Amino acid sequence: MPDRQPTPLGAPGGPASRISPRPKAASAGHTPSVVVKAVQGAEIPEQRAIHGPMPWGRRRVLLLNATFEPLTALPLRRAVVLIVCGKAEVVHGDPAGLLLHSSTATVVVPSVIRLSNYVRVPYRGRVPMTRAGLMHRDRYRCAYCGGRAETIDHVVPRSRGGPHTWQNCVACCAKCNHRKADKLLSELGWRLRVVPNAPRGPHWRLLAGVTEADPLWLPYLGEPAA
Repeated sequence: MPDRQPTPLGAPGGPASRISPRPKAASAGHTPSVVVKAVQGAEIPEQRAIHGPMPWGRRRVLLLNATFEPLTALPLRRAVVLIVCGKAEVVHGDPAGLLLHSSTATVVVPSVIRLSNYVRVPYRGRVPMTRAGLMHRDRYRCAYCGGRAETIDHVVPRSRGGPHTWQNCVACCAKCNHRKADKLLSELGWRLRVVPNAPRGPHWRLLAGVTEADPLWLPYLGEPAA
């Protein structure tokens, strides 16, 4: 029996043709791929679509209840699905005027959206302490010198029994953190600029999970816009 010759790469029936994906027809319930385009500019390449890597995959949109109460920060893809399905409306679009285009629709890139129908939210007590939430509480200012904060410091060091709580943690600049080390404030003659406390309010649970809040969110989070 003669030896079977391998099919050349790229020939019909060869490896390249077998593994090449075939475009799928849009089916019911399937959300079409969306490409981002600036109002004035050209299309951004397909790999920069909202479900691709960088930075669109990490972008968040503030979701408000029908009463304008802040609920959570959604991924951009999920926010667009709610808008397209008629379950939410855009309150504030992207300041740069970006649009999302599909073959059949154009949607404003949202920064803040609102649910069309009211959703009852169960009561949640204690706000979990996170680095992002603590930085927002202290407005990214060092609790000791008032400079730009980059780290978190335990007022009573952990090595001396200090707990990891809202009341014992403060935002701190790298210089003060290095100088303080494992010392007590009384040993250094330092004083806190503000007494640290656990934040209260439904929006703090949201801020605890968001590293940077869009300035358009601030009026809905109980803070004045910059």
